[in-house]
Amino acid sequence: MSVKSSVFRARHAMGRSVRGIALVANDGFSARYDLDRIAGLFSRPTHKLTGQSYVGRILVLDTAKGGVATAWMLHEMQSRGMAPLALVFNSVNPILAQGAALGDVPMLAGFDDDITAAIPNGAELEVDPKLGVVTILR
Repeated sequence: MSVKSSVFRARHAMGRSVRGIALVANDGFSARYDLDRIAGLFSRPTHKLTGQSYVGRILVLDTAKGGVATAWMLHEMQSRGMAPLALVFNSVNPILAQGAALGDVPMLAGFDDDITAAIPNGAELEVDPKLGVVTILR
């Protein structure tokens, strides 16, 4: 897939603007089942990011999964400085949107292109929820 632009517009966005390094995988996200929230690592053995730290990274993933535990878990991780910098999804559910809001984690979702294919792992990004865009800086 060729990328025509380094700016991607989301249909859903909330939170503050941030800049950081992308951690990208075409996989889902559950704070409860995919993460070791104490160590700050993806820990589910079958997750494509197993063993990698999510702390302070902009997670670019396919979809949100899981239930109500994600809301309080994102809040708890943020209180300890162990949260992702931002969440960027192809699709999101209301539970994860609630969790991102409670945990003060910026979130964008709903793009015309598969965002996990459009953004390279390790890219420097700017996430601007007020404009509803993710920009690849380099």
